[in-house]
Amino acid sequence: MDREIIDRIYTIVNKSNVTLDSPMKSHTSFRIGGNADVYIDISEEEIAPVISLCKETNTSYTIIGNGSNILVGDKGIRGVTIRIGSRMADIDAHDNIINVGSGALLSRTTSVALNNNLTGMEFAAGIPGSVGGAVLMNAGAYGGEIKDILVSARVLTPEGVVKEYSNEELELSYRHSKIMETGGVILSATFKLQQGDYDSIKNKMQELNKRRTDKQPLNLPSAGSTFKRPEGHFAGKLIEDSNLRGYRVGGAMVSDKHCGFVVNVDNATAHDVRQLMENVSDKVYEDAGVRLEPEVRFIGEFD
Repeated sequence: MDREIIDRIYTIVNKSNVTLDSPMKSHTSFRIGGNADVYIDISEEEIAPVISLCKETNTSYTIIGNGSNILVGDKGIRGVTIRIGSRMADIDAHDNIINVGSGALLSRTTSVALNNNLTGMEFAAGIPGSVGGAVLMNAGAYGGEIKDILVSARVLTPEGVVKEYSNEELELSYRHSKIMETGGVILSATFKLQQGDYDSIKNKMQELNKRRTDKQPLNLPSAGSTFKRPEGHFAGKLIEDSNLRGYRVGGAMVSDKHCGFVVNVDNATAHDVRQLMENVSDKVYEDAGVRLEPEVRFIGEFD
């Protein structure tokens, strides 16, 4: 990248929060991906001017959160990668309302809910993502979804304006929000929960986490559920019915514990994962007439 652009970034973001040629395998739960040209751990005050600089200089930019639902290409990410993480992770709880920075982890947010005796967010306790990503894709598990508890979200629009969107305006549906179509960056979210009993909330979280541990391959790097749930079906069941449990391409494998997960068992490349996903989708379509669609997001440059 042009050195002049990097120097201008340093006038906005302290050098300690900027890394050049940063290996994305260190920033994703899949432990896969080439280098990012410029990787920034951003604050809310810095994000608008950095994006503005990228647009002014025709520099591509990519927004990521906790890196738990993405597959980064083996050739890495060109331009600027903006990570919304610990520098945008404030959490404030009062009464039955929780205001959360988009970089806060869901696990930490649910702990705050528990400690304030607030119920309704237990489903999210074990989801390995950040609040911004969860709102963007309306994350859910075990019968609960973000749309069930979200009041509103503050969004930096593509025009550079901070706007608050209500739950209804976000048009949340299965693994989808309006922001995925219109663009923009989620800065924070407001959740409304209900007063509950501490022990009951804790017990439910522990129960759901045990179910997750028992059924999911949490001991291996992955991006969570690899495919969206097809209407009227379960992706894992379709994959299992096609006798693809344990199917491998290179270092990537369909989990033998839960067929809905693709796991990195031996230094898998992004090419391995993508080829495996295509092969699985083709085989399931051939056998069941159902086309599986990726839930994991592809980012960066692939072979």
